[in-house]
Amino acid sequence: MRLGPLWHFLYREAFLLCVSMRKIIHIDMDAFYASVEQRDDPDLRGRPVVVGGPPDSRSVVCTASYEARKFGIRSAMACSKAYRLCPDAVFVFPRFDVYKEVSDQIRAIFVSYTDLVEPLSLDEAYLDVTSNKFQIPYAVTIARQIKARIKEETGLTASAGVASGKFLAKIASGMNKPDGLTVILPDQAIAFLEALPVGDFFGVGKVTEKKMKEHGIFTGADLKSRSLSELVSLFGKSGMHLYRLVRGIDEAPVIPFRERKSVGIEDTFSADVSDVVELMQRLRQLAEGLSFRLARHGKPGRTITVKVKYADFETHSKSETRSSIPVAADALHQMGRSLLEQLLEEGRPVRLLGLSVHGFISEDDPQLQLFD
Repeated sequence: MRLGPLWHFLYREAFLLCVSMRKIIHIDMDAFYASVEQRDDPDLRGRPVVVGGPPDSRSVVCTASYEARKFGIRSAMACSKAYRLCPDAVFVFPRFDVYKEVSDQIRAIFVSYTDLVEPLSLDEAYLDVTSNKFQIPYAVTIARQIKARIKEETGLTASAGVASGKFLAKIASGMNKPDGLTVILPDQAIAFLEALPVGDFFGVGKVTEKKMKEHGIFTGADLKSRSLSELVSLFGKSGMHLYRLVRGIDEAPVIPFRERKSVGIEDTFSADVSDVVELMQRLRQLAEGLSFRLARHGKPGRTITVKVKYADFETHSKSETRSSIPVAADALHQMGRSLLEQLLEEGRPVRLLGLSVHGFISEDDPQLQLFD
C-alpha cells in the first residue's frame, strides 16, 4: 500500500516529535590528562601543568590544566609556545595507558545507565537516556548522578550538557566548565540557536565562517533568515544541514561502539598556494594538529596519507603503511613531507592539503604489544 502525501507529512511530523523528545547527555571530562596527573601527583595540584613533550621540542600540547589555561595555553599548541607563555609551567609526558584505564572506568559508569553510548575520545561521549536502565524520567537527574559517580570513583570532575539533540548537548557541556551542568530545554532551543555565533555550528570551519561573515551571516538568527536555496547555493550540502540545525532539527542518533576508521585534519586555503616552502610549512601545522588528535584517539595506526586538492579541484593522495605510525608531530611531518614531495607538481596551485592516519590496531591485535 502506497502512502499519499498527507500520510507522508503526518509520519514525518510524528517522527520529528519523537526526536524532539529525546534526552541526550554529552559528558566531557575537565582537562582530562592534566587532571589525572594532578590527581596522581599531589605536588602538581594548583600548579600550571602541560601534558605533552618537553618545552624545547616541537611537540604539541595534549592538554593543559586550568591553571595553565589562564596563561593562554591551549590544546594542540606547540610546547615551545606554551613555555614562552608560562615558563613556570610543569611539562609532563603523557601516560596514555593510565588515561585509557581511567576512561574505561568512566565508560563503565555510562553503560550502567544506557547501552546507547557513543564515545568521541577517551574523555568525552554522548549518551541517549530517553530510555534508561533505571527508568529515571529526567536526563538532568542522570547527568548529576553520573558526575557524582565519576568524582567518587575516579577523583575527577566532568562537565555535562543536556538537550534533545547531540549538537546542543555538546555546546551545553562546554558552557560552564569545569564541573559544570547545563540544560537546554526544548522550548529554549530556538532562542539559544539564534543567539549562537555561526562559528560554533557543527560543520562550520574557519573558511566557511569567513565566507558567512562576508555575506552578513554572524549569528544563528542571521543564518535562519536565509532561505534554503540561498544556503545551498552558498555552501552546498552543508547549507541543507545548517538550514535544519538552526531550526532545532537534529536527528543525528547516538551510535554506540562505533569504531573510528581514520583520524585526519585538512586545511582549505583562503588563497591557492603554489610555493613549496609554504606548503611544507602548512604541512607542519597539520602534523601538529594531527599529533594532538591521535593522542586523544589513543590507538596506533598503520597507514599515513597525504591528500592534495589542486585549484581545479583535481584530488590526489599518497599513502605509506608501516607496522605502526608514530604519534609525535616531528615524525608525522617527516613522513608526510616525503609523501607530499611525491605528489606535488611544480608550479601547480594547491587549494587543500590534508594529513590522516588510518588502519588502527585493535586492543586484541598482537601488534599492540609493540606499544606497551
